[in-house]
Amino acid sequence: MRVRELAEWLGATFEGDGERELVRAASLESAGAEDLAFVANRKAFAQARLSAAGCLIAPLDFPNEGCRTLIRAAEPRTAFARAVSRLHPVPPPEPGIHPTAVIAATAEIGPGVSIGPHCSIGEGSRIGASAQIGAGCRIGRRVSIGEGCVLHANVTVYDDCDIGARTILHSGCVIGADGFGFVMDGGRYHKFPQIGRVVIGEDCEIGANSCVDRAALGVTWIGEGTKLDNMVHVAHNCRIGRHVVVAAQTGFSGGVIVEDYAVIGGQVGIGDKARIESRAVLGSGSGVLTSKIIRAGQVVWGTPARPLKEHLEQLANLARLPELRREVAELRRRLEELEGSKGAGDRRGT
Repeated sequence: MRVRELAEWLGATFEGDGERELVRAASLESAGAEDLAFVANRKAFAQARLSAAGCLIAPLDFPNEGCRTLIRAAEPRTAFARAVSRLHPVPPPEPGIHPTAVIAATAEIGPGVSIGPHCSIGEGSRIGASAQIGAGCRIGRRVSIGEGCVLHANVTVYDDCDIGARTILHSGCVIGADGFGFVMDGGRYHKFPQIGRVVIGEDCEIGANSCVDRAALGVTWIGEGTKLDNMVHVAHNCRIGRHVVVAAQTGFSGGVIVEDYAVIGGQVGIGDKARIESRAVLGSGSGVLTSKIIRAGQVVWGTPARPLKEHLEQLANLARLPELRREVAELRRRLEELEGSKGAGDRRGT
């Protein structure tokens, strides 16, 4: 693809050789004459000048001292992501149903759907147009899969779940398993029936081996555009808002509410019925206590989660503990010397 064509497709301006052919995308370090790379920010300017990339996607203020070929964009990372999809398109599988798939007679399969080997689709389920169902997927009864969805191999969707259009479910993820609900009676735990549902909005992405549990009663809900990384657990009756991003190995206990545009780092643990308000940021490894509220726009870290400034102050104080311990030991030694001197003086006085 020529630089001129790519710039026009991105809605951006270019400088240099607009007829240069670009074959692939690459990093600044490894890019060659036929490669496209990008400059994320000012910190990368010096490295970008040394890059052998045939074309750079660069910020508007990038100094083009060598008159090299580049495309200017207000958000270079975003423009580069779009360009990668153009230079490296993923060929969709051919529509059709593999002969080993087992599909209930009452299931509805939309036009252009691809269903891979050894899939099963239950009674009353609906698969939207152009959806892709990978090998070994198991879709239960009364499930709705929106148009353009992609289910990679070995995804399991339990009964009575709804998945919005263009959502991506990666291998091994499980949607709609029972929530962790038990009651104690007579010295034994008894299962609390989990009869709710899961509803996932449009344009979501759920990573490999992640689990979204059905509600005990009502709905476990994940909003439009939300992205869950690998090995994330969303428990029963959680409500995750729109355009939330959650990094790997994070766990949400039952009844947690996360409002729109929150950002949650990896290995975060969130207790029952906690609330994370809009655009809050939880640093990696944070622990949010049961029923705690993280206020809108607040950045928190640590366990228990606290405002970032407070967390950093406490870390600084912890780092000073060895020094403080030495100071206390020295003060104790001096005090003992003073007490010893005083005792000796008292004995001489008598």
